Amino acid sequence: MCSSKLVNYLLVIALLLLLYKHVIAEDSQDGFHGDERDALLTLKKGFNNSFLNVNWTGIQCYMNSTPNWYGIQCTNGRVTGVSLENMGLVGKIEPYALVNLAELSILSFKNNSISGNLMNFSYNSKLKKVDLSANRFDREISSSLLGLNFLESLQLQENNLVGSIPGFDQSSLREFNVSYNNLSGKIPDTGILQSFGLSSFVGNQDLCGAPTPTACSSSLNDSSDPPHSDNKSSFLSTTLIVVDVIVLFVLSIFLIIYYKKYKKLKKQMQRRNSVQVNEEKREAITNNSIALTDNSIENSVPAREDDRGKLMFLDKNGTYFELDDLLKASAEGLGKGNFGNCYKAMLEIGPAVVVKRLRDLKPLSSDEFMKHVHAIADKKHPNLLPPLAYYYSKDEKLLLYKYASNGNLYNRLHEGRGTQNRVKFRWSSRLSVAHGVARALGYLHLAIRSQTIAPHGNLKSSNILLDENDEVLVTDYGLISLIALPIAAQRMVSYKSPEYQGQKIVSKKSDVWSYGSILLELLTGRIPTHSAPQGANGVDLCSWVNRAVREEWTAEIFDVEIAAQRSANHGMLGLMQIAMKCCEKSPEKRPEMAEVLREVEDIKIVGDSEDEEDLSLDQSLTDDSLSASTPSLLIAAERR
Repeated sequence: MCSSKLVNYLLVIALLLLLYKHVIAEDSQDGFHGDERDALLTLKKGFNNSFLNVNWTGIQCYMNSTPNWYGIQCTNGRVTGVSLENMGLVGKIEPYALVNLAELSILSFKNNSISGNLMNFSYNSKLKKVDLSANRFDREISSSLLGLNFLESLQLQENNLVGSIPGFDQSSLREFNVSYNNLSGKIPDTGILQSFGLSSFVGNQDLCGAPTPTACSSSLNDSSDPPHSDNKSSFLSTTLIVVDVIVLFVLSIFLIIYYKKYKKLKKQMQRRNSVQVNEEKREAITNNSIALTDNSIENSVPAREDDRGKLMFLDKNGTYFELDDLLKASAEGLGKGNFGNCYKAMLEIGPAVVVKRLRDLKPLSSDEFMKHVHAIADKKHPNLLPPLAYYYSKDEKLLLYKYASNGNLYNRLHEGRGTQNRVKFRWSSRLSVAHGVARALGYLHLAIRSQTIAPHGNLKSSNILLDENDEVLVTDYGLISLIALPIAAQRMVSYKSPEYQGQKIVSKKSDVWSYGSILLELLTGRIPTHSAPQGANGVDLCSWVNRAVREEWTAEIFDVEIAAQRSANHGMLGLMQIAMKCCEKSPEKRPEMAEVLREVEDIKIVGDSEDEEDLSLDQSLTDDSLSASTPSLLIAAERR
């Protein structure tokens, strides 16, 4: 009777598993894996980390696109890596939290404060690297790790693990460390474990046997006879039935939850595919008119007036026009920016405007988007270019700006080099740019009190515009609040700073570093590598200038268009000194932006001279000019 019931239970479970695999197969064809997403959300819930709560939303990854979630690696839409290191994570991880991450090959929670059991890895057969070091795990090492046949690296050091070491013997294992735990007993004499040195086991006082110097007592080497029980068979049968019933119950609940998640994710996929199709159509359009580029803006705006948003103007004293006026305007493509394409729209009535189509944003609601945009527009300064208006819909976000007729600083500095049509960019104009950008950045740093963000975040020469009077207008500031962190880390200038590369932080000093790079670009006429557009060859200007000063070939530093201006020598050297302080690798050594502004404005604009005679500098400049390496810079300048 008992055996018959057991067979029935097993048949039901087999049918449910077949149904589950069928559903998983359908889901995989669509490119989404809700079970993986559920597993990640369970991890997030356990940690309750403010950063992950904000960042881990939406779809974690799609096909081979860049993952949307921080610390996640994906291949063909499947999660293959989870790396959350040095984040101060606390809490416990459920033993079966990783059960649905079947494609996982890399797992790292290094240097956090996670406690409790190690996870069960029975369902993660593709794992190659596991790093749980420097946490507070306080139970036994999971024997499920023995079943990972591709395991290459296991790092469990600096925890509170107890019990004995399982008999690891995978031939793939190249790195192994369980040092500084509370492990005990004899180290298994498997060939793999015995191949590792003492450093892999040190810090466990109760471990014995090779490779430790502590010999094991004879009692540890004796094996006891297994206990016998007359009721052993009956006990196993009963246990098996209970386990099967529990599994059946859990699977039933899981399937119900899964179907709900599946329907929701499938709708999200359909919407995303629709947006991607529209994007491909938009980029294929080459017609010079927004009215004719139906697949550019108009196609993404709902046809019914009741369903689509309106242009929301931020300047109450500015010129107003309707969305339809914008769609009918003739347009000119200005190129692809880091966060979307830009168009110049020539309205029938009113000034020309720039339309910036935003992509790769955080998952913001209409109210959240409006709040961030208003915060950007509220920053008022003569050298800032705030947005005029914005448009928000589910599939389209636009920012509108005033058109700056004299282009951007990057084009003014670098376009037309070596051609007869090139209009030289003289010293007084470059110093005027340095003044304007410093004033704008100084204002932003005063207006934003937080020290843990970069008030601009993306300062580079292509984001510095020149209006019809050659007045400086700094744009694209504050977008760091709109962009998803993984995208910002790839594309925004502040995230190219030395402190982000080394410590994963940005701050006001990151803007100071960006400003120093702008000054070097103005002085040298060379393109910085961290802000070079696609196809342009950039130079690490900070390192290059420091090397030039150190190796005494400083005659090549200054751009030829300004190097021969005798009256500008004092100012060029002063600006170089400021730039080098701003570009210090350590943020603590960089000056505050207010101090930089004062020093830059102390450099006065003098009349340009095109005198190409040998240069001669006052001897007084050599006293405290450009640090210990400066005399060689001055001597080289005198010899030109």
